[in-house]
Amino acid sequence: MKNRRLASLSAYPYVVWMAIFVVIPLVLVVFYAFTNDAGQFTTANFNEMGSYTMVFVRSLVLSAAATAVCLILGYPVAYVLAKESAGFQRIALMLLMLPMWINFLLRTYAWMSILENTGLLNTLFSDIGLIALVNKIGSALSSSYVPIDHFQMINTQGAVILGMVYNYLPFMIMPIHSVIVKIDRATIEAAQDLGADDVTVFRKVIFPLSLPGVLSGITMVFVPSVSTFILSKLLGGGTTMLLGDLIELQFMGGAYNPHLGSAISLIMMIIVMVCMALMNRFGDGEDQAVML
Repeated sequence: MKNRRLASLSAYPYVVWMAIFVVIPLVLVVFYAFTNDAGQFTTANFNEMGSYTMVFVRSLVLSAAATAVCLILGYPVAYVLAKESAGFQRIALMLLMLPMWINFLLRTYAWMSILENTGLLNTLFSDIGLIALVNKIGSALSSSYVPIDHFQMINTQGAVILGMVYNYLPFMIMPIHSVIVKIDRATIEAAQDLGADDVTVFRKVIFPLSLPGVLSGITMVFVPSVSTFILSKLLGGGTTMLLGDLIELQFMGGAYNPHLGSAISLIMMIIVMVCMALMNRFGDGEDQAVML
């Protein structure tokens, strides 16, 4: 009884913390989303979001594209790492996480200097004659071709996706690697003893067993991608507005409207929660299928 009382007392600081920094802000968001400036109940804030449909669509599309690229790049890396020695894995994972120790904003500014019109990549392409070659081919193909002096990489949606992939790729690799490395070697050897080749072993054994890590990685990449705003502002040049930018504009911009911003935030939270629920449900189904 005494230990139970001490345990309940030790939980009070966490309950207070959650109430102040999680529950109360959520209550305020819901309150502002369903009220107007006079404090009266209204759903006009949600009706007004219809004019920002393209922002919602763009955010979901770019986030899904970044998540897909992270999966395509991250799964092979995680698979190869899991087959290496424990010492090599520790060093590789440390190097993988090393850029995460640098401030997020600084990493984004670094990519700006790489992708800008007079940045490192365009300077390299100019020095090796790639831009001149493109101009030569373009002039030969069309008399109306306008010569270029750089490739437009910054202030594009591709740059925003690149920033998402660079910053969130480790969050795809880590959960997949942690699951693959725990797969029992005897299971793979049993499949090989039954005549399965390497492709069949991967398709029938390794990939199904690694799906919980894949789904965790998808969630960990998609959720921050769909709510990001600094990447779209710096790498997209302000022309690629995402949900995070739209919410920031309502609270910090000249068009100050916390009620609309709260409504957008609430819808974004619902979208994220639905995606996470679907991933968890799909993952449970896959686990049952593998067990069967």
